[in-house]
Amino acid sequence: MAANSTLNVTNVCSNSVILPGSFRTTLLSFVFGTISVVIMCGNLLVMMAIIYFRQLQTPTNYLVLSLAVSDLLIGAVVLPFSTVLFVNPCWHLQGIVCNVRATFDIMLSMSSIFNLCFISIDRYYAVCHPLIYRSRITFQIVGIMIFITWTAAVSCGVVITIGGKARGKAEQRCAFFRNSSLNVIGSFTGLYIPAIIMFPIYTKILLVARRQARSIQSTNSGVAVSRMERKATRTLAIVVGVFLFCWAPFLISMTCLPFIDYTVSDSVFEAFKWFGWSNSMLNPFIYAFFYSWFRSAFRLILSGKIFLRNLTNAKLF
Repeated sequence: MAANSTLNVTNVCSNSVILPGSFRTTLLSFVFGTISVVIMCGNLLVMMAIIYFRQLQTPTNYLVLSLAVSDLLIGAVVLPFSTVLFVNPCWHLQGIVCNVRATFDIMLSMSSIFNLCFISIDRYYAVCHPLIYRSRITFQIVGIMIFITWTAAVSCGVVITIGGKARGKAEQRCAFFRNSSLNVIGSFTGLYIPAIIMFPIYTKILLVARRQARSIQSTNSGVAVSRMERKATRTLAIVVGVFLFCWAPFLISMTCLPFIDYTVSDSVFEAFKWFGWSNSMLNPFIYAFFYSWFRSAFRLILSGKIFLRNLTNAKLF
């Protein structure tokens, strides 16, 4: 039986050798590579803008910077590993690469959602408690938020990867976790609990922002600041909504897996997973579309003007 099993696995892998040369695989590899490059370039642009221009160096934008780092690493690490595993499903190093990919995948996905949770808290104080916002949300507090984010994310990545390995299965493919407890825990940590936290916060923010919009006079000098905060809140709420929309199919499916005896094919989960990863390339476009100051910063960077003269103090808005 053992010899037959080994022979079957070998035949499967031998038959899959033609896969890398197929048109479908070549096309998908090109698409995956393009997504990876767009993710890296877009988020690198966001990071450069925040780091270079002093006007963008606010507590809120440091949280955005942390989010951009997560997205950049997804494009630089997770997607290339996933593409390699897709093209070489029977590679002799696929087990190691699969575990590395899984650890970074979980870690970076968790860091994204934790960053978004802290961004929602920042927006709550900015809009609902503007008088105490600057004293409550300081650079030191944001630093603590970022430290908690990455410490918790790394811990989740390591623990879930180690505990979620398929047991007793000599599979040649990089399969998704078959540990029902960790599937449910990961889904609740990555989707349900953050949604429960952020939905009422943004609902409260929306109600307060509407009330402020009706009560503030347009000639008041504080209106510009208030409007800017509301615009930033609306844009970051869109970022949160897009994140949940992209990751919901995968995480909901992971929750349902134990109850349907893992009958959904891996290809479906691969599609859901890539849909979730594609979220990492959308945020820079959202910033560019809704933020005039990010658009100004992007133009100065892409035009190369920041290399010709010192524009760190340039007025962007």
